[in-house]
Amino acid sequence: RKSLPRCRRINRMLSSESASPPAFSRSNSQASMDSTSMEDFWCEVESIKESSQDGSEEATLLEFKPADEGELEAEWLQDVGLSTLISGAEEEDGQALLSTLTRTQAAAVQKRYNTYTQTLRKKNKHTVRDVRDIFGPSDSSPTFETVPVSPVPSNGIQLPGQKPVWKSVSSNSCLDCGLDKGSPSITEELSYEVSFSESITVLPKTQEWPKNQRFKKEDSALPKFVVRKSRFGLTEVGDLSAEDMKKIRYLSLIELTAFYDALGVELKRNRTERVRGRENGLFGVPLTILLENDQKKVPGIKVPLIFQKLLLKLEETGLETEGILRVPGSASRVKNLHQELEAKFYEDTFDWDQVRNNDAAGLLKMFIRELPSPLFTVEYLPAFITLVEKISKIKLQLQALHLLIMLLPEANRDTAKAFLQFLEKVVANEGKNKMNLWNVSMIVAPNLFIYKGKRANQQEMQAAATTAHIVRLLIRYQDILWTVPSFLISQVRKMNEAAMNNSKRQLMFDKGVRKLLRRKTMDRERPERPEGGVTFPPYLQPDIPEGVIRVYAPLHSKVSMAIQLNSQTKAKDILARFHCQNSQGSSQNMRDQMQSLHEIGGNIGQHCLDPDAYMLDVYRANPQAEWVIKPKAS
Repeated sequence: RKSLPRCRRINRMLSSESASPPAFSRSNSQASMDSTSMEDFWCEVESIKESSQDGSEEATLLEFKPADEGELEAEWLQDVGLSTLISGAEEEDGQALLSTLTRTQAAAVQKRYNTYTQTLRKKNKHTVRDVRDIFGPSDSSPTFETVPVSPVPSNGIQLPGQKPVWKSVSSNSCLDCGLDKGSPSITEELSYEVSFSESITVLPKTQEWPKNQRFKKEDSALPKFVVRKSRFGLTEVGDLSAEDMKKIRYLSLIELTAFYDALGVELKRNRTERVRGRENGLFGVPLTILLENDQKKVPGIKVPLIFQKLLLKLEETGLETEGILRVPGSASRVKNLHQELEAKFYEDTFDWDQVRNNDAAGLLKMFIRELPSPLFTVEYLPAFITLVEKISKIKLQLQALHLLIMLLPEANRDTAKAFLQFLEKVVANEGKNKMNLWNVSMIVAPNLFIYKGKRANQQEMQAAATTAHIVRLLIRYQDILWTVPSFLISQVRKMNEAAMNNSKRQLMFDKGVRKLLRRKTMDRERPERPEGGVTFPPYLQPDIPEGVIRVYAPLHSKVSMAIQLNSQTKAKDILARFHCQNSQGSSQNMRDQMQSLHEIGGNIGQHCLDPDAYMLDVYRANPQAEWVIKPKAS
């Protein structure tokens, strides 16, 4: 490569620099790899700088403004859905959220609120609510009821006298971390039943973060994690409604903060003041705007069309190309292709056959770099770095990374998922493309974590090995990262139940509603004849016996069926029964679609159930739900 000698000079400079301590504080992971192992990283950094200097990439600046004292805490309270603590308003959503918190989560909220109120009192801005008005008298624990620390079923409430039943995840649902079959891999079990912050009982003292920690770049050094299914199965991010995922994000930020507090680590975050990006085109456009434009052409699309097309091009022709992602394409060709795509992509006149694989890889990386806001969001990029610099145990790193993924906006999360799935395919073809997991991680890291803004490049460069290790975790454990922790789902259920109870109490005190209910009661005392002998008023319909659910399948010829549940009935058994009953009358198109059983309403918005979920347990956790068979959202 043209820039290879310069890359080596940079590595020598860094190696000589590490011999004597610099003026700034060095991270644990800096110099944790020798210069040869990190050469690809610095060559990629040099390539990025060259492409920026020749004008092939447009400058999009992220402007930062130092936060005043107390402003970060105020933003944090707003981000977790507790803006009512700032405004002083008595809103049901905030009360419902507070009622679901665990002990450590409540302590994290109280700590941030204390800092916020103390700052406001110092500034004498206005009268603020005393923390005791919200959390009660200051003591070791809040006065409101918190979620018990003991294990609970994954998606619901604790059932009397019932213990969780564990089942191993099938191999296609759990990543096998030991690519080197000759080396025995360590296997650890992950549990989603108890919040991560509650699981930390003893904080290691002196040996938690060794100063000279070194990453082992061999793939076999990473442990194999096994996720156990409870009787509620596993839930992926796309299996919940948008409204419930919003609550998952609230709870994830609270849990992440409590997790860092329990480890004694500061949760750092940036404060974005302004983002300037384009409102049309392909490159340099915010993901949300890009998706809005694409959805006019393809309704319901979740990943930008141009990004999908670049991934498809590389998957079809580039996975076996030696050095794919590492070997750069021609800078002049990439620049011309960039301009041609902007002009012709939406007109469907762009010729993809002319695009060479290395040029397509260059366009893919350019798309990620030119996003006005980084794929993993500006606010929490420092938190990604901190989780590796301050936490040495990979299991704890993975738990923190898991919560950070849950925090991502939907557009960022879906795009990141598509990208990581592609990178996994690149690694799977290592035998032909010569790109192992560490190679891919080094190339991708600068494109994801070196962002444009008023930040010192020195800080980015000293985190080189750290960011590469983060990308390695993202690729290797991605199947785990897209699974919603069950303790968060349990909290969402409780949050929805609390909100419903608050609404019921509000209705009971509404005089107009009471009068309406009185009239309805009088009407019920009068005999009413069913119309046509088919449709009955709800209060005349016979009650469904305990343990019997009525399942609806609008796309089947037999649209509903009452099913008696027992302790062994799974969601896939109900699907099989409907398939058997409807195999003759269903259309081929309907049979080809992936049908799933959905839990709708009650204490959840909408939940696509795991085929291995035990239905009697799900039913008891949400007896007011409706059960519908329909295609799973893609």
